[in-house]
Amino acid sequence: MRKTTFVHVLLCTVLVFTGCGTGGNGNQGSNHSSPEPQANRQHPGPTQPEKITHPEKGSGRNRNSPVIETNGYLQPNTSETDRRIVDRMAKYLTYISPFSYRVKPNGDLIPLEDEAAMEEIHRRRTSPMLVITNFEEGTFSPEIPRSIFNDSKARKRLIKNVLNTLEKKDFYALNIDFEHIRPEDKKKYNDFLREITPRVKKAGYPVSTALAPKTSAKQTGGWHGAHDYAAHGKIVDFVVLMTYEWGWTGGPPMAVAPTPKVRQVLDYATSVIPRDKIMMGAPLYGYDWRLPYREGTNAKKISPVEAAALAKKRGATINYDQKDQAPWFKYTDDNGNDHIVWYENKQSVQAKLDLVKKYNLRGISYWVLGDEFPENWQLLNKQFRIRKHG
Repeated sequence: MRKTTFVHVLLCTVLVFTGCGTGGNGNQGSNHSSPEPQANRQHPGPTQPEKITHPEKGSGRNRNSPVIETNGYLQPNTSETDRRIVDRMAKYLTYISPFSYRVKPNGDLIPLEDEAAMEEIHRRRTSPMLVITNFEEGTFSPEIPRSIFNDSKARKRLIKNVLNTLEKKDFYALNIDFEHIRPEDKKKYNDFLREITPRVKKAGYPVSTALAPKTSAKQTGGWHGAHDYAAHGKIVDFVVLMTYEWGWTGGPPMAVAPTPKVRQVLDYATSVIPRDKIMMGAPLYGYDWRLPYREGTNAKKISPVEAAALAKKRGATINYDQKDQAPWFKYTDDNGNDHIVWYENKQSVQAKLDLVKKYNLRGISYWVLGDEFPENWQLLNKQFRIRKHG
């Protein structure tokens, strides 16, 4: 989902997780990409009875806690690393989504080396979600979806390949993460979704899409323009909002997911998409910028645990921005260079979980698994029951 350097660290540092690069509004990076080493319709029922994770002893949670779905994007690394991450995170997640199977202009899919991750996901009874993207050479290519949209043979080939992959690798659901589609191709993207979604659902798989964070239907630009919230809300089973990357590796210092910005997106999204179809995106990372900030320089991605350790090491005072609901601190490195770090902590996580409750959303989706952030999982586990499909 959007990170040119970082979407969903390997690619994300450039995209930040993301999607890939600079967002259409000029202030936000793309969401899914690799981080650095980056009508209410009922959700289709699973083939097996759904399960709800019950409160763990001492968690403080009770059987009246809200039931939500959770998703975590995973960028496969080594077999050992993938197994370790899945083993630790599976109990907190409805879906784990290996990122990503890349679409080619002719409809072929470039496979992902996710065998170890998939084996562990199934072993831990979590639902794997197939993510397909238009990611190519470190960024999201607008030419790939355009080729698919304009070629009926390519569309049929892609749909066939998606169905084969879903079945062969035993995925539970599909997530379509097409980013940086040209605004003039919005209708063609909607038509493509109307074509692929019924085919995939008929085969028994729920369908979702990843959406750039918009605050109105009129918002356009390279990242946002072709994402039609209202249409996606009618066509697919649920959507993942990429509500992060306002502060991104290629931009000036600021919070990655400022609460006021996130609320603006949720206000618009809930006006055109059923709330039970919306998963709010949340970052599991922050950035370290060198000061003074100079355009063209890149911030370094940092995990919450690393950020807290760095502040302690440098004797920095950790501040908390009450407006953006995010922690930050400044420090001076060994070479005398000043830095500022914006990241996530227990307080900022609570602010995000409160939004899930306030807006009565389907759930929350994390970019990206692997960054150390135990406080997030502790709070999630304490306040929600997680729906399981396996």
